[in-house]
Amino acid sequence: MATAKLPTLTKADFSALSEFRYQMRRFERFSEDAVQAEGITPLQYLLLLHIKGYPGRDWASVGELAERLQAKHHGVVALVSRCETMGLVERQPSQADKRRVEVHLLPAGEAVMARLAERHRAELLSLDGVFTIPRLSQDETA
Repeated sequence: MATAKLPTLTKADFSALSEFRYQMRRFERFSEDAVQAEGITPLQYLLLLHIKGYPGRDWASVGELAERLQAKHHGVVALVSRCETMGLVERQPSQADKRRVEVHLLPAGEAVMARLAERHRAELLSLDGVFTIPRLSQDETA
């Protein structure tokens, strides 16, 4: 099966991609500043966010967090250890599978997440209509 050739990207396409990356980087910078004001690193924030936001339960395994963070298992173990030392998370052995370690938020981690989630929501709402996925030239026959 032959693949249809996509049209060459136009100046408008490059401008749209540039604007998208700019708005994405502005949001990332906002987030970095917000989390650092809370005394944590952006990676620690992402760890807490992925624990809090893990679908269907209030904890995540180290392996699941490594997947969400797109990081190596041993790096996530070290990150969890740093957050544990800060009193933000705790490890608990799984009741269902003794080989699995569950990572849970502690009250201090919950409080940090509540404050940061509110700030991030307000920032995202302020970007409504500004931060959009670019529409690039497409082959109409595809």
